[in-house]
This record gives sequence, C-alpha cells and structure tokens, in this order.
Amino acid sequence: MLPLLIKDILALPPQSQEVKVSGWVRTKRDMKNLVFVEVNDGSCFAGIQCTFDRAGGLNSFAEKALEALATGASVEVTGKLVSSPASGQSVEVSASELRLLGEAPADDRSGKYPGLDVKAYPLQKKRHSLEFLREIAHLRPRTNTFGAVTRIRSRMSFAIHRYFIQNGFHYIHTPIITSGDAEGAGALFQVTTLEPEAAVKNILPGGGIDHSKDFFGRKTFLTVSGQLEAETYALAMSRVYTFGPTFRAENSNTVRHLAEFWMIEPEVAFAALEDNMFLAEDFLKYIFNAALEECADELEFFDAHVEKGIIETLKQVVNAKFAHITYTDAIKELEKTSAVFEFKPSWGCDLQSEHEKYLTEKVAGGPVIVTDYPKEIKAFYMKLNNDNKTVRAMDVLVPRLGEIIGGSQREDNLEKLYLRMVEMGMKPDEYSWYLDLRRYGSVVHSGFGLGFERLIQYITGMANIRDVIPFPRAVGQANF
Repeated sequence: MLPLLIKDILALPPQSQEVKVSGWVRTKRDMKNLVFVEVNDGSCFAGIQCTFDRAGGLNSFAEKALEALATGASVEVTGKLVSSPASGQSVEVSASELRLLGEAPADDRSGKYPGLDVKAYPLQKKRHSLEFLREIAHLRPRTNTFGAVTRIRSRMSFAIHRYFIQNGFHYIHTPIITSGDAEGAGALFQVTTLEPEAAVKNILPGGGIDHSKDFFGRKTFLTVSGQLEAETYALAMSRVYTFGPTFRAENSNTVRHLAEFWMIEPEVAFAALEDNMFLAEDFLKYIFNAALEECADELEFFDAHVEKGIIETLKQVVNAKFAHITYTDAIKELEKTSAVFEFKPSWGCDLQSEHEKYLTEKVAGGPVIVTDYPKEIKAFYMKLNNDNKTVRAMDVLVPRLGEIIGGSQREDNLEKLYLRMVEMGMKPDEYSWYLDLRRYGSVVHSGFGLGFERLIQYITGMANIRDVIPFPRAVGQANF
C-alpha cells in the first residue's frame, strides 16, 4: 500500500491518529526542548509541521537523526496528527519517531572516492534567481515555484486528454522520426547513424550525402509536427488528436523559443474553418476553467509572486465571446492607429507579438481570432481562398500574450495541393502518401496546433519558456 501524501494527511481530522509523513525538510527550528520541522513531499504547496518534544523523551536514535537534520534532507516521521496551536495551519504531527533517509549537508564535504565530493545543498532557505535554478534543473522541482509549475503542467495534461476524449476524439501517437518537413520552414534536426567519415565516403556525384546506406535508407529528421500523420487518421476516424514532443532547430536564444517542446494538434474531418474556430475557443475555455478550478492554490501563488492579474485574465477569457477579424481588416486597424510599433505593419507581413497584443487589448478588448492570411506567409497545406491570395488560416490571439493557437482548414483538392507544393519548391513525390488522402475519399477537414509550454506560460505568468518544461532544450543547452 502506498504511503499517504501530505495533501491527504492535511485533509484528515485531528483525532490523534497515528500517521507517517515522508518527504524533504524545508525548515528546522530548534527551541531548546521543542524542535519544529516542516516537511514537504511536493504533493501540494503546504508542508506539514512535525513537532519533536525532547522533554517528552525522544529515543537516542531519533535524537541523533534530529541533530543531523538540515534543509533538503529526506525523512520519515511518525507521530500523532493533532490540532495545531499555530496560525496558518490546522493540524500538525506530534512526532515520536524520526528516520533520516538521506542527508543534505549545509557545508561542503570530501568524498571517499575522487569525484564523489559533496557540495553544500544549493537550495538553502533564501530566494534564488530563476537563472540560477535553471542551472540546477534536477533540483528546482523542490522549490515552491517549480513544484507549482509541475503540478499545473500535470493537471493541464490530464485536462487536455479529458477534453478530447469527452468530445469523441481518438488519441494518436504520431512518429517522432519523419522524412518530411510539415511546416516547410527547414529548421530540422537530422537523424543519422552515418559517422562523419562514412558520410564523406558517401558523397553523391552531384553533391550531397548518399543516405541509402543510412539506418532508414533515406534522409530523416526529428518531427516538427504530427499534423500530417494525424490527418491520415482523421480521414478514417473523423476526430483525432496528437499530444507529444516536437523539435525545431531554430537558432533562437530568446525567452519564447525551445528546441524541444510539446504540441497539441487536433484534426477533424467534415469540419471547415468555422468549425475549427469553435473548437479552438471551446478548448481554451475548458482548459483555463480547469486551471481555475483544479489549481487554485498554485494560481494564487503565481498571481501574488509572479504576475499579478493572471487569475482575472483567465476568468475574462473563459467568459469572453471571441471576436473574429480577417487579416486584411486587422492590418487596416494597425495601420490607422497612432500607436508606435517596432515593426511597421503592412499587408503581407507576418503579425508580430506587439501587433497581436494591440489587437486583443485595444481593438477587440479580449480574445480575437484572425483569419484569411496571405498564402505567402503560411504553410503549403492550408486551403486556398477563391481570391488566390489568401488561405483559410486562423490564429487565436489572447490578451497579454498574443498568438496562442495557429490552425487552418486543410487543402482537400488534389490539384490545388499539388500546385501549391510545386510553387513552394517541394517535391510532391516525397509526399505521395499525403496526396493519396486527396485522391481517395477526400473531405473538408481542419485542425490546429497549440504549444503546450506556451499554454503553461500563459496560465502561470512565467516569463521564460525554459521555466515551464522540466528539462529545457535550447541553443547550446542540452544538460541533464
């Protein structure tokens, strides 16, 4: 039987029942006969206070363990759950036994073997910068901030699956290794087993490496999106979604970019752009409402210590009716304003974050969905409009962030899709399987993509995307 978590122990009535608390020491206060030890196991924000009464006759084993106790040490405490006289807590443990499971010394110690020296536990009771904590990503989950991020990330993952399953979607595991570029952006991580020497020996007459001798017999990459593969299942099972890791080799060292991140990508058959817009709005409202209801303690922490107003922002999005505006009309709004932008807006440009925030906060006064973008700035698979200039794309913009979702109605016409590929310099024969979906039983279908870390950033207010994923992968960073 699994031991009780602290969040479960805190919910028990203080009836002097015996409990066993397992966790890590947050603080220790020694007041001669009484020693107060706060223990936390990560199951919730609150730790539980364990009170040791030396005058009550602690055994020598417990006394010795108590002397060695320091912040970060792992312990197992046995005692009776009683009402707490202290403010801010309803119960505490009147401890009778203590097992020190693993020390966390407050000073440097030499090891018995080379390389096994023990540095002082780096998470002493003081405020640490997020930059410092990023360097010790293996220990930062023990802090309040990253414990809260992790709990929200976990709950939101479950809420995402719950939403799609409740709405008739099937969860599809799309491949991590692919031979195509779904976005056409070219920022791909190549996957190969050819050693550099072997690659040099396998240069083709016209240049380039002969990948016929590679593991897969062709050039392959880490996926940038599961969308194309998801479409194959949507056109057989009507509603599917993917939720998995994707990879972008963009040489960008900003607070908004990761090289490895998770994507949520639903695909729906028999659904046009308007249906896709409804799905995106309904999905976001469901997830934000789940955060408000299921992560109240964590959100209060982030609202108080990270970014004030995030709870109210989430509530406003949940209760809002998302505005709709075409890209063309959005550009007109941006061009006529007296506001000064770093990047001057004009028809054909890609909207920047500053433009998107202006549209949500000044034009729409809330969430807005921008549609019908110029085809030149969007991917090959998007449905071409009758004007032959724009595509049936959509971006969902929210206050404080800008774009949070990007999607489109997919091109379901075989000839138009083929010509679009040729126009963009792609090789249609490499996507013959994707074209087959338009050859055999093609239907109107659509979908969108949402970066999971972008979603967690929005919910928590964390400024740097590297602080909402357990082990960030970015330019020059692949530790742990």
